[in-house]
Amino acid sequence: MGFAETFKALSDPIRRDILTLLKSGRLSAGEIGSHFDMTGATISYHLGILKKAGLVFESREKNFIFYELNTSVVEEVMLWLSELKGGTDHAETK
Repeated sequence: MGFAETFKALSDPIRRDILTLLKSGRLSAGEIGSHFDMTGATISYHLGILKKAGLVFESREKNFIFYELNTSVVEEVMLWLSELKGGTDHAETK
């Protein structure tokens, strides 16, 4: 996972909406798709980008594919942004 893929994935409002849906727990591709007015192929495209960026996990059970939020990648991005902003953790001592 690189930040380029992560930020590309986060740049699209549909993908951000998908991540928001997954905050409450894992969902099947069909359950995710039911929240949007678009084709299954388009949902699959967005899920593929999120998966490539490491923002979601995919698991298969019988005939279903479930997606789950990868919070460790989200935490890594938040940590980087926090360090970029600066804070008390990196105070210089003289």
